[in-house]
Amino acid sequence: MVRPTRTRRIFFQPDITYFKPAGIPMVNLKETILSFDELESIRLIDSEKMEQNKAGKKMKISQSTLSRLLREGRKNLADAILQGHAIKIQGGNFKMVKQVGRGFGRGLGGGGRMRRFAAGPGGICKCLKCGYEEPQVRGQPCTNKKCPKCQTQMVRG
Repeated sequence: MVRPTRTRRIFFQPDITYFKPAGIPMVNLKETILSFDELESIRLIDSEKMEQNKAGKKMKISQSTLSRLLREGRKNLADAILQGHAIKIQGGNFKMVKQVGRGFGRGLGGGGRMRRFAAGPGGICKCLKCGYEEPQVRGQPCTNKKCPKCQTQMVRG
């Protein structure tokens, strides 16, 4: 009797799940399937630069299982690219897990003394390239502005 596979934990699900070579009609394409757990193993190891044993613990799988997922995922990606196949991300035995702590999509956090938005005292927004300065508007970060003279991003001065 075959042992059932454990549910893998993943922390990232892409908005775009289909990639195809440019200039080739869909009817002429073959698909290569990349599972979400294979994608997560590639993301943790190659993109996040995490060690395999730590990535395995994070996904709640053994290091050898993670290594196998990584090898299969990389092989699927390489085959699709070399053979000109479309890549479809779907399936796998996984559970989507919300991350805790600070960062994008993880709530407001403590807020500190500013409480939710930066509305500190005024100052100046400065262009590091040409030296242009303008008053900083309360509640509008300087990094969201571009210099009207040279179109580079401004900083708080």
